[in-house]
Amino acid sequence: MNMDFNLLMNDIVRQARGEMEASGYEQLTTPEDVEKAFARKGTSLVMINSVCGCAGGIARPSAANAVHYDKRPDHLVTVFAGQDKEATAQARMLFGEEHLPSSPSFVLLKDGQAVAEVGRHEIEGHDPMSVITHIQALFEEHCDEL
Repeated sequence: MNMDFNLLMNDIVRQARGEMEASGYEQLTTPEDVEKAFARKGTSLVMINSVCGCAGGIARPSAANAVHYDKRPDHLVTVFAGQDKEATAQARMLFGEEHLPSSPSFVLLKDGQAVAEVGRHEIEGHDPMSVITHIQALFEEHCDEL
């Protein structure tokens, strides 16, 4: 059996991007995209995507389902760690010094400033419903009703 690793990875990345876009998240693929998105007024949920198992089995389903709530961010965006390296580095820099880089993870911004986050340690090994509940608690605290 001969398997082309790059072909397999491209398929996984394409599927992971598609899941986020289908859930209403805007892909930020360049540092300029990140700068523009982070300059927006209001609240933004940033999902740092990844190809790892906890991203596919927990984080992306949580990202898709957490937004079905009475309060939610004004903007939904995603950067892809390991794929869009410069965009991810720019996002992490703008999150501030207190942000510990992890993927997958979520960061909630208010007027471009990080106000809360859900790190990989709060995703990996947890069930999607507990992650959704955690994200929605952040929405309850920081976001306006629709």
